[in-house]
Parts: sequence; C-alpha cells; structure tokens
Amino acid sequence: MTQAEKEQDNGKEKEKERDKEKEKEQQRGVKRPIAPPAIPDPLQEQIQSNFIIVIHPGSRTLRIGRATDTLPITIPHVIARRHKQTGQPKYEDAWLLRDGLNKAESNEQRQNGLKMVEQAIWSKKMSNGVRRTPVSAEQARSYNCQIRPAVLDSSSRVKWTHTGHQPPHLVGEEALYVNPSDCYNIHWPIVRGQLNVHAGPGGSLTAVLADLETIWSHVIQKQLEIPLKDLKYYRCILLVPDIYNRPHIKEVVNMLLLNMGFSAIIVHQESVCATFGSGCSSACVVDVGDHKTSLCCVEDGVSHRNSRLCLAYGGSDVTRTFFWLLQRAGFPYRDCQLSSRLDCQLLQNLKETFCHLNQDISGLKDHEFQTRFPEAPALLYQVRLGDEKLQASMGLFYPTTFGIVGQKMTSLQYRSQGDSEDPHDEHYLLATQSKQDQSSKSAADRKGISRPGMGLDGEMSAHSGIGEPSDLGRGCGSGGSGAGGMKGETEFGTAQGECLMGAGELEEPLSAHLSRKTAIMSQFESKALGLDKAILHSIDCCASDETKRKMYSSILVVGGGLMFHGAQEFLLHRIINKMPPSFRRLVDNVEVITRPKDMDPRLISWKGGAVLACLDTTQEMWIHQREWQRFGVRMLRERAAFVW
Repeated sequence: MTQAEKEQDNGKEKEKERDKEKEKEQQRGVKRPIAPPAIPDPLQEQIQSNFIIVIHPGSRTLRIGRATDTLPITIPHVIARRHKQTGQPKYEDAWLLRDGLNKAESNEQRQNGLKMVEQAIWSKKMSNGVRRTPVSAEQARSYNCQIRPAVLDSSSRVKWTHTGHQPPHLVGEEALYVNPSDCYNIHWPIVRGQLNVHAGPGGSLTAVLADLETIWSHVIQKQLEIPLKDLKYYRCILLVPDIYNRPHIKEVVNMLLLNMGFSAIIVHQESVCATFGSGCSSACVVDVGDHKTSLCCVEDGVSHRNSRLCLAYGGSDVTRTFFWLLQRAGFPYRDCQLSSRLDCQLLQNLKETFCHLNQDISGLKDHEFQTRFPEAPALLYQVRLGDEKLQASMGLFYPTTFGIVGQKMTSLQYRSQGDSEDPHDEHYLLATQSKQDQSSKSAADRKGISRPGMGLDGEMSAHSGIGEPSDLGRGCGSGGSGAGGMKGETEFGTAQGECLMGAGELEEPLSAHLSRKTAIMSQFESKALGLDKAILHSIDCCASDETKRKMYSSILVVGGGLMFHGAQEFLLHRIINKMPPSFRRLVDNVEVITRPKDMDPRLISWKGGAVLACLDTTQEMWIHQREWQRFGVRMLRERAAFVW
C-alpha cells in the first residue's frame, strides 16, 4: 500500500471518529436537563452592591435606594394621573377615611373604647406613686372655642404643583400638592400592605400595577439618576409583608423583571429584613405602619408561619382618632376636613408632635401650630390640650376607640389557593405526603400482623381515613375570602403544619372540623386585638418554650406608627403585666427594642434589605430574568427564603 493510500485510509477513519463523536453529542443533548443552570458561570463573580436596588413599598411611604446608600429615598407612595377626557369627574383615594366608620354603632363603639382608655389611664399610677387626675374635654373646650388665629404672613409661600404643561402623571409630594380643581385623579396603589384593588376608577389590578411601575420608575430615573435602559445591569431586592398575597406578589415580580427590566430579584419578608437591619438573630417583630400592624416571630432568619398576625389598623387610625378628640376639645382650626389631603398631612404632623405614651405628663398644656396652605395666609393657632394626646396613642391598645364596625380587623397566614403555573405547590405536596403516610401505615400494618384479619383491617383504615387526597384537596380549597383578594383557610394551632398535616389524626369528621374552624376564624377576625394582646398571641403560637423565651427577651418594634415618647416603657409594662405567669419565672429579662443601634425605626426593614444584598448566602436566592421567563412563579417556591 502506497503512502498516499495509507493517508487516505487514516483520513476516512478520522472522519468516522468525528461522526461518532457528533452522534454521541447529539445523544447527550437529548438527555440534557431542561432547566438551565441555577446561576450561570459568569454570574458567580462577586455582585457589586451599588448595582442592587432595595425597594420597600409601604401603604403611605415608599423607601427605595441602592444597597450601598446610607439612607433610602423616602417619598409619599402616591400618584396623580391626568384625566383622559375633559369633564370627567375627579376621583381620589381616601387617606384617613376608611370603610366601617359611618355605621350606626361606630360612635357608640368609639365612646366605649374611650371609657376603657380613661379607666386604664386612671388605674396606672405615675412614677411618683400618685394616680393621675383626669382632665375633662370641657375644660379645654371652653378655652379653645375662644381662640382666633394670628396671621403670620399674608402669603404662606406654599404653591400648588404647576400643571400648565399638562404632565400625564405626578408622583410623591407633587401629587399631594395638585390643586383639587385640576383634572387629576389621586391614587395610593397600596393599602394595608396589599395592592389597592377596588371597584372605583384606577382600581383594577392592571391599573394598580401600572401606578407602581410609574412611581418606582420615576424615583429610579429622577432621584437615583439611573436611566431605565440601564436597569438590565441592576438587581432588585423587594420587601413584602409577612402575610402576603401570592397572586399580587407574582404580578409585582413580573412587572419588575419583565416590564422594568431588572436582571434578577430577591423577594423577602419585612420582618426577617427587620432582624437583619437591627442585628437581632431572633425577635418578635412588631411592625406598626400607617395602615396596618404586622407581627411575626423570627428565629435565625426564619419567620414562624403560625406566629404571623396582621391587624388592620395603624398610625393613620391614631391620627383620625386624635382629630375626633381635638374636635371634642374645641379644635380652633374649624375648617379642618378629613377629605382634604393637606388637612390630613397637617393632622399627621400634629399627632407626631403632640401625642405621647408617657403617663407622667398630665394636666392641661398650651400648644401652638401653624397652617401653611397654597393661596392662603400663614396662620398661627393656639390650642390647649389635656389627656387627648395620651388617649389617641392608647387607641393602639384599645382599638375599639377607632370606631371601625363590620370590617375584618385580624388576619392570620392564609393557605395557598394554588396556581396553574405551579403544579407542584403545597396542595400537591399535601396530597403526596398523605399518600406516602397511608402507604407506609398500610405496609407497617401488614408487617405487624399478630392475628388473622389484622392486615385487612389496617388496609381498610388506611384507605378510609379522612386524610384521603381527594378530601384533603377539598379542605385546602375551602374557606371564605379575605381582604385584599386573599382567600383560603386560616392556619391555627401552635405547631407549624398542625392544620396542614394533622387532618388525618382528627377524630371528628373533616366537614365538622372545617366548619368549627371557620366559626373560630370568623369570630377571631372580627375582633380588633390590642397591640399588647397581639404580641402575646404571636409569641404563644411559637412551637417550643425555648423559642417563646427568646421572643419575650427581644420584642423589636419597627415602623413609624409607635414613635411616641414613652412608648418603650409603656409597652414593656403592659407585656410584663399580661404575660402568662409561668413565663415570668422562665424569662430573665423582657426587653422591648424601639430604636436598635439608635436608628430610625422606619428605616430598619429597608436597611435589612441592604444588608441582605451584601451577604454571600444570598447568591442562591437570586431569581434571574431568564429563569422567570421560563419557569414563572415556580422560581419563587424554589428560591424564596420563606415557604412560598
């Protein structure tokens, strides 16, 4: 064989080898897993914190900033949208007004609540051992009714927002100062921690999400000075309430990743972020916001599901109650209206300035305040106040004082209703677990036959138990609807998963158990728990005494709704007096923390989100845009640091 023929044969053999390799590669390609790698290799590099934006949306205030910022941008979470048609009636979301205030029983309930507050004030002695002398509202009223304002300046130097160029929307302070005569609707996209979906104009889910996108995009572009086209280089950490609405969270994540174009996102709960921000490893987190108060026990970065509690009242209810008490005392600013945005802002400032929880402050005191409104002179008012400043603050502990009737006031953690995009949700897991439990029980019964017929009896009991997947599925889907579109059955019990997995151990029929639980739930939700009772309830839902002891020794108060002088001592006294006697011996030191590290309690959750961005352990929690496009809401179940 010539050299040329040898080379030709070698070439053919090499071609055959290459063909074989190609066939192997194709075969490997068929067996390749469908899911992409969790974090592609290039993204395993250290993430720069200045390219991470932390967003903490609140009912009244939005906090947003880079993870490296010392303080976030803080603006009113409101938008004004121009009418699309001339002559269209104006619409404005309420600020301090809410449903349930104009019922026939409202005033009676308010008066009863005030009597309880007055009794509580009188029963507690001051630090010098003397009981407080009650101050009648009539004593202040006789003085205040004679007061006339003094003119400080003929012009307040405050102007309405300029709308001559007819901007399609205005955000934050500009939206608050839109002239009521201008053709703009005012929307607050979040109410009581949930998306403000309602039947009025701009109340559809699509409209609310569009409002959120517009507000957040405006702040990122104008105040953080990040062009929206550059968001593909940025990541986002979104803080969500402890009791969250799954469909709404899914839509917001969809908006951030696909509409706004962030490259990746982490979704985490406010309470856990609050512990990161305060430096507490474990705490009972009490977040008193403007519209809601949420409580949750957090241990080593994990939120105890059964300890979560949401109360449908907050700082704005204290403000409204304070206004009612001011009117009883002859409030000299007689044109004040709860339907006016600027009057609501004034009342919020008066509450923050005057109200307190220090029972040593007693007697009538003279105060003054100014009103500065557009197209009006600057006025100075004198006002004499007594116990009103303490009574309004104590409404958080006696919420009947708020006069809210016929509303759902307490929410617990709701069970998921399932999602068509997530077939392996907790319903699937429950049914699967039930099947496994039944099959293992049957196998154990068959192995342990000690008399004839035992195996058959065991099999029968396994297949006729109320833990059947079909029954369990119906149980999971039942229950009434809740506020903000949340539906489902409430979790009760002290052990996590007691109601999820314990159905097979019940002696009563499932239908009777569910009806009994629904009755308990309805009775519980209609009651407005005081803040101290809610804390005790949340801690009592923890599984072990050791966890409860930890929670009593670290009660962390965040949010802006309880920033009253004397709040720490007042809350501590009530907790110690009402905690179970058995724990008084076990707990060495009950501690209430209202200003951890001397930080503003309103910023602690946001700061915790910024800390979270810098942790190495968060690398596995990022949901990338490509993954979300492919797998959708399933990524939240896989990557969220809490049980989705």
